[in-house]
Amino acid sequence: QEAELPRAEQAAGDADAVLETGVQRMSGLEARLHALAQLQERLAHGADTEGWLGTHGLDQAPRLWQGIRIETGWEDALEAVLRERLNAIALEHLSQTETWFAEPPPGKIAVFALSTAAPGPAQAWSGYEPLNQYVSCSDPRTEAAIGEWLHQVYIVPSASAGLSARAALPAGAMLVTRDGHAFTRHSVSFHAPDTELHGVLSRQREIEELEGAMQAVREEVALLRGRAAIADQEVRGHRVRLDELRQMISDRQQEHHAIQMEALRLAQTNERVAERTRQIAEELAEVGAQTRTADETGRTAEARSIELRVEATQLDEQVALANDLYRRAETVLDLQRQALQEARDAMQQALFNQKTYSNKIKDIESSIKVISESLERLSSTLLARREELTGYHETTLQEQLQKALALRAEREQTLVGARSAQDGMEGQLKSVDEERHSCEQKLEPLREKVADTRLKEQEARLNEAQFAQQLVEAGAREEELAASLEKGTRPGALQTEIGRLNEEVTALGAVNLAALEELQAARERKDYLDAQSRDLTEAMATLEDAIRRIDRETRERLQQTFDEVNRHFSELFPALFGGGNAHLILTGDEILDAGIQVTAQPPGKKNTSIQLLSGGEKALTALALVFSLFQLNPAPFCLLDEVDAPLDDYNTGRFCDLVKKMSQQSQFLFISHNKITMEIGEQLLGITMQEPGVSRVVAVDIEEAMKLTEEAA
Repeated sequence: QEAELPRAEQAAGDADAVLETGVQRMSGLEARLHALAQLQERLAHGADTEGWLGTHGLDQAPRLWQGIRIETGWEDALEAVLRERLNAIALEHLSQTETWFAEPPPGKIAVFALSTAAPGPAQAWSGYEPLNQYVSCSDPRTEAAIGEWLHQVYIVPSASAGLSARAALPAGAMLVTRDGHAFTRHSVSFHAPDTELHGVLSRQREIEELEGAMQAVREEVALLRGRAAIADQEVRGHRVRLDELRQMISDRQQEHHAIQMEALRLAQTNERVAERTRQIAEELAEVGAQTRTADETGRTAEARSIELRVEATQLDEQVALANDLYRRAETVLDLQRQALQEARDAMQQALFNQKTYSNKIKDIESSIKVISESLERLSSTLLARREELTGYHETTLQEQLQKALALRAEREQTLVGARSAQDGMEGQLKSVDEERHSCEQKLEPLREKVADTRLKEQEARLNEAQFAQQLVEAGAREEELAASLEKGTRPGALQTEIGRLNEEVTALGAVNLAALEELQAARERKDYLDAQSRDLTEAMATLEDAIRRIDRETRERLQQTFDEVNRHFSELFPALFGGGNAHLILTGDEILDAGIQVTAQPPGKKNTSIQLLSGGEKALTALALVFSLFQLNPAPFCLLDEVDAPLDDYNTGRFCDLVKKMSQQSQFLFISHNKITMEIGEQLLGITMQEPGVSRVVAVDIEEAMKLTEEAA
């Protein structure tokens, strides 16, 4: 559509140009027709008798020349014969003129009566045709008067034939040539266009031809207007379609942007789903591993059933130790609570210590929470072990016990036999018992130490898991923290930094649950604004490129125009002055912002400023510059208003020579009071004022005037 629009605009421009040409041609025909009609109308009314005719109601009466037609070429002959009777007024009855003799008209007036009587046919004489047969009347009632005035008027081919044949003419007969020279038996009349009626018939024929041409031109202009309207409609249609397509493109771009936003949202959702799928897969793998571990644990549970009692005993000891640790923790908690109370009492005096104590309280509470959770887990484990103990059947144990008792009886019998040996070994056994007793005394502290170590290890694992969870939640990197600790960072400083960060987190307020949605909306808005920004940036770049291209083309065309005008100016100035030189100078580095300085030096002068020139020289310089601009694109017409007023006769002649030279391309219309300038005109229109406030136009055809002068000579 953008490619078709210039073609349609070019077609519309061509149609407008053709229409303009047709309108100009029609305007020219209308002007010519109007001028001829005014001239004919002025001849019909008459300048001297207009008032008298208006008084008698004859100002609109038909004239003879309006109702007759003559073949082309015989107008002068008919004018020579009829003379002022061509402007005769048609009346119904000649009796209307009876009262006119008391107040006759101020000028020549001829009248004729309209008659229905048919005139007799015109007869030839001696081979010469009557002039009447070349005349036709639009009104049959005029034929009687024409037949009377042209009775015995014959045409001859040449003046020599008329001279030779005039002696044989009957009384009242006349011979007339094509040029209007008339011959009677005793006279010769030379024809000359000495009245305003000269050319009235040819002008009337031209008016009729112009009316026909005007009708054809009007039809052509109407057709051209239709074509131009169709072309304009096509251009408007292209523009409307182009606007619709541009709007469609904008809508599609918005839809495309919305689809991109939806695709981005779906991609992000897809990523989240993939991440969640991966997490679920990992959790499933972990659950599978845990299941396999549980299976292995179940298989080993039977093997460990024998050790459950020992483990139960150990668990009882651990519970006792845990209870002891809990009591210690409660003691510590009481102490910390006392310290917290003291801190609260001293808060008004030491506000700067409040945050530190609060952090310590939080740490202690966290430790208490961890210990409580450990106790709960130990209790749950103890309950599980006790349930496992209750799951064993007592019958089996009783059977085993009976078997063991029977075996014991057997062993007692064996024992009796062995007691004798035992007595011998009691001494050794006593020493062994003493040694065992000493080992047991040493083993108890070790067991307590091992139990403490296990509790500390378990507490450390719980703390490690808790801290690891906190690090994961905080998004911290263990490598960076390890590197920081290796550099000598103190835990107290880290704790202080943690406290500061917690304060900043607290200052941020409650968690905004809609933050993700707001972030997503903000991202979509940002993407949309980024797209709009890119579009604006591209549009600005395109506009800047267009501006630079327009500036470049403007500079080139302005420079070309300036150079061409300067060349014409340097050629026309010597032609007007008969020598010298002149040129234009740009006053500035940038041609788009520069001014123009005119330098003109007529022959024989060394002036440095145009102000030093005389009035005529300034006028000639201005004419040279104006004509230099005019030659860039010569117009069909050039109107000059008294441009020769400040010129002397010598410079006026140079000006006239230049106008003659340029009139080959354009038609010059100029207003002047200079006779030298008037001499080069082909048509003169004089404006006179015979009465105050009333102007009249006097037309002079130079060619006709030259013919009259030559004929008079």
